[in-house]
Amino acid sequence: MTASTRSLRGTLFVEDAEVNSIKSYPGKQYRLRLQSPKCAAHATAGSFVHLQCDASIPLRRPMSIMRADADAGWIEILFKVVGQGLKSLANKQPGDRMSSIGPIGHGFKTTPAHRRPLLIGGGVGIPPMIFLAETLNRDRHNWQPLVIMGSEIPFPFECAQTAIACDWLPQGADATMPLLENWGIPVKLASLASLPGTYRGYVTDVAEKYLTSLTKDELAETEIFSCGPTPMLKAVASLANKFELPCQVSLEEYMACGVGGCAGCTVLVQTSEGSAMKRVCIDGPVFQATDVFPDC
Repeated sequence: MTASTRSLRGTLFVEDAEVNSIKSYPGKQYRLRLQSPKCAAHATAGSFVHLQCDASIPLRRPMSIMRADADAGWIEILFKVVGQGLKSLANKQPGDRMSSIGPIGHGFKTTPAHRRPLLIGGGVGIPPMIFLAETLNRDRHNWQPLVIMGSEIPFPFECAQTAIACDWLPQGADATMPLLENWGIPVKLASLASLPGTYRGYVTDVAEKYLTSLTKDELAETEIFSCGPTPMLKAVASLANKFELPCQVSLEEYMACGVGGCAGCTVLVQTSEGSAMKRVCIDGPVFQATDVFPDC
């Protein structure tokens, strides 16, 4: 047993989670709320849950936690139907139960000195950014975050026109996520699919425009947090390097056990002792961008 595996003792919980609600969105996307009190009490932004989608499907599915309410005992996940497992998950109804293991993984770590966190999420990488935004909103520290989300299918929420002024993006790029804007957190949306109110381009295009608008002192207070497809994360890491900013990335990999036993989710990471294979499930999923993309 490795040190990473031993560190999971007392932090992982196997629960018989109950479906509270499930809501569908365009593009075969679903938001699922599960009653999972122990997981909800210990989840952090960037951690995930391993779900048994159906008794007939042996392998579990790792799902990023999008929101968690420790007092009410629920967690929320967002997923897009790809394959039989997630198709089964989409057919769940309130009152249905499923086996859950979580929360798993090391999440994002914020630093008060970097009070201007820039959160960048793409596609299935959106949920951890929402969780991190909610975590910042609950904190009493004077955070001034910006959230940028990208998608090539309709966003899994009802967009609204922003009421938060922005002079560094073209007019018309004014769609926002109401949940976060109600917390006072500005949100900018990007897409190449010409979705209404979005900036036509990549999330990194929006991020570069924002970072260029900041003063030297404001940049010194900025740190980037990101989750999404690997090519997007690499582009984010390159952008962070260009502006000399610290950057944390949450990786997405296929995995079987989800608790470090199978080593099926290993990635090459740079450490102080040289290159090493690290497991995304328990050594991550959050890593320093420079450790994963040293050539950016």
